[in-house]
Amino acid sequence: MLKRLLLILCLLCPRLISVGQGATPYIDIIKEYQHNYFSQELGFTIPEVYNITLYDTIVSWLGTPYKFAGNCEKGIDCSGFVTILYDHALGLKLGARNSAEIYQKMEKVDPEEMKEGDLIFFSIKKRRISHIGVYLSNNKFVHSSTSKGVIISDLNEPYYKRYFAGFGRQKTDAANFITQDKAE
Repeated sequence: MLKRLLLILCLLCPRLISVGQGATPYIDIIKEYQHNYFSQELGFTIPEVYNITLYDTIVSWLGTPYKFAGNCEKGIDCSGFVTILYDHALGLKLGARNSAEIYQKMEKVDPEEMKEGDLIFFSIKKRRISHIGVYLSNNKFVHSSTSKGVIISDLNEPYYKRYFAGFGRQKTDAANFITQDKAE
């Protein structure tokens, strides 16, 4: 999908590919377009430095219905969605399948230290970890909700404040998160 959008952008803006121009204006315009596209699709302004693969993957999964133990486009649960995001967009293996197991393997993180790609855990059922999402920025996170499927939510919503259990980051691979600027 992103490739199609970039092709359309290039066709609509021939000055981007004119002979004699350096790559910098082209790259800057593409970055701005990507940033605006993801901000619009996700419903909030994403950070200036971001993991493009993460956001592209999220956009492709938005609206996928919830299905307990599901892990495909027909239906997916919260831990399955996070596992796919980590594997596909971040190149990391979580080594567990449910939110409680994933929580046990994570290094706990203070709210002030949250980074894009960190995990958010909730205790919704009987005070045990039973829900998981991926932190994006500005208190926004993506997850597979039982009622709405894959959505973006805000940590300031009363429901999520009530059941919030903590933040986590993969213990040994926290430095593996690739942002747009570092990838160039």
